[in-house]
Amino acid sequence: MMNFKAGMISLGCPKNQVDGEILLSKLKNAGFEIVSEIENSDVMIVNTCGFIESAKQEAIETILEVAEYKKAGLIKAIVVTGCLAERYQDEIMKEMPEVDAVVGIGANSDIVKICQKALVGLTTSAYPDKCFLPLSDERLISTPSHWAYLKISDGCDNRCSYCAIPSIRGKFRSRKLEDVVSEAKKLASYGVKELILIAQDTTKYGFDLYGEYRLDILLKELVKINGIEWIRLYYCYPERITDSLIDVIANEDKICKYIDIPLQHADKNVLKNMNRLGDSESYRNLIFKMKERIPDLALRTTFMVGFPGETDEQFENLCNFVKEMKFDKMGSFTFSPEEDTPAYDMKNQIDEDVKLRRQEILMDAQYTITEQSNKSRIGKTYKVIIDEFNGENYIGRAYFDSPEIDSGIIISTDKELKIGGFYNVLITDFDGYDLKGRC
Repeated sequence: MMNFKAGMISLGCPKNQVDGEILLSKLKNAGFEIVSEIENSDVMIVNTCGFIESAKQEAIETILEVAEYKKAGLIKAIVVTGCLAERYQDEIMKEMPEVDAVVGIGANSDIVKICQKALVGLTTSAYPDKCFLPLSDERLISTPSHWAYLKISDGCDNRCSYCAIPSIRGKFRSRKLEDVVSEAKKLASYGVKELILIAQDTTKYGFDLYGEYRLDILLKELVKINGIEWIRLYYCYPERITDSLIDVIANEDKICKYIDIPLQHADKNVLKNMNRLGDSESYRNLIFKMKERIPDLALRTTFMVGFPGETDEQFENLCNFVKEMKFDKMGSFTFSPEEDTPAYDMKNQIDEDVKLRRQEILMDAQYTITEQSNKSRIGKTYKVIIDEFNGENYIGRAYFDSPEIDSGIIISTDKELKIGGFYNVLITDFDGYDLKGRC
């Protein structure tokens, strides 16, 4: 197998990306040469997302694009993995016969055999139980060398009425605490300085193994690791943000004062129909408490608009909540009816043009908040990690910016800065979402 080359296109969320990194490591250890260009590969893996309609369309378009390379004789085989493969299984090969293998997430450990079979013209269709998805293994890191994702659990038990993730990824499963810490130490030894903790629900970490939430305890162990300077938290469900977790975030310098909380909505009745806990009042109280106890806290959240039955008044409640809370970062997406979810055939589905208009209104409101926030940062100096040099300026991030999803800081300097290094940067101006600074 030494002569075969394997490539991957990984779509969707960071959790899927980590799965892809494990797949690539298995292939490399088996003798495959890992390449980044489709045309240079013998077998191309499309690691798909299948969360919402737009993600499914992107996955299908990507598979079809790769299929053109196969038709032209530039590659030998196509393997489809990830959430779309798990969700639609044999339908993919039926609709796209150019594909040589479609395998669910429970088959990830067998990726070497699957690729070997595909390269000799044998097709594979395999969907073992989701519990066989490895929660951890050796990875071929695909992010820049100074930061990496650290997946602490997989699966979800929340059963939000619009979400297919539990049926795709299976039950919530935490990794053992010592296993997570061991991997974090290994990442630090590779030169990683920023860890981003990910899961479907990071705040539930440990509950299935230990009978209690242990994200706070995990964080106390991770901050002890030499070389790690920043630890960032994604996907913290509001009802599980405990006082103990707040205290750890507030008191540990290595933990970025940045938390991603997927709230989804602020109207009580919409949240109830979504099968989510909480309402605007409980969210408001939590946010005020967090901001009081964690100085300079940056909050990122995501909201869904156009959920079935969402009235103009309920949408207005959401807009007012956003204007009041002044989130540092906010994303929004329109409701996507997903098969096999309760919300799929709920009554009072919202017209697509209404959904898009509401999304535009919400994002316009957030942009005004972002402008005010950026203006308030002018004249202040922040510790910044350098991500890249674009030929003219360095691009970096302060604690309130996460890689790939948030904006950054455009830095003017006469010095030569090190990629992955930390520097103090004075904010001098802003341009849209991006800040400008001098070092």
